[in-house]
Amino acid sequence: MFNKAIVRTPGKSLVNGLSDSKHLGTPDYSKAIIQHQQYIEALKSCGLKITVLDPCEEYPDSTFVEDVALITPKCTIMTRPGAESRRGEVTKMTKTLESQFKNLEYIESPGTIEAGDVMMVGDHYYVGLSERTNLQGAEQLIAILVRYGLKGSTVRLKEVLHLKTGLSYLENNRLVVCGEFKNDPVFSGFEQIEIPESESYAANCIWVNDNVIIPSGYPITKQKVSATGYNVLEVDVSEFKKLDGGLSCLSLRY
Repeated sequence: MFNKAIVRTPGKSLVNGLSDSKHLGTPDYSKAIIQHQQYIEALKSCGLKITVLDPCEEYPDSTFVEDVALITPKCTIMTRPGAESRRGEVTKMTKTLESQFKNLEYIESPGTIEAGDVMMVGDHYYVGLSERTNLQGAEQLIAILVRYGLKGSTVRLKEVLHLKTGLSYLENNRLVVCGEFKNDPVFSGFEQIEIPESESYAANCIWVNDNVIIPSGYPITKQKVSATGYNVLEVDVSEFKKLDGGLSCLSLRY
């Protein structure tokens, strides 16, 4: 169960964020603010107490707080983003987390890791090797986890930006899968909720206390997730999609 979440209000510099989805257009800042508030309300409706951090204009991607820290039940690991322009975000978030958590650990050069590449399944953490997360970063992360009695393993990505771009763990041994992960033997032991490539963006959804929050506009995904018994909440995150960001990216949940 989650009790709390941390989010950061998008800055006006959001429009200059990193993106491989330029064909979708430039994010509309006013819309993004409204959508971000609706996202917060969805988390609150799942019973979470929300800490809202001020905008950080010098870092356009800083609303995607998930990437800069991994909060586990035993320790909190500050990452080292593969996108160099995002590394200053870690320092900003460290100041916030230092006041809440005692066991802070750090990924060091030459390791890079973004927590969008980390999927928690109980006490095991799957770490995607991507353009943003290298083997050194993954090995450092797993070594830290092991010191705290947790486990981890790596998954090599072929197409998606982050591991959780194409996978979401919904607890109860259920996994939303799309694209390259559908036939991956690493995940064959899970009950898989397969979603079509046409709705691949919805593969990034989040389980929050027996609710599942999905991006709005993906009816097949909604039907399939609902059919497994979860209460499904929809949130429009179209402006964050333009920056390759999804629902999990926008909060640290713990």
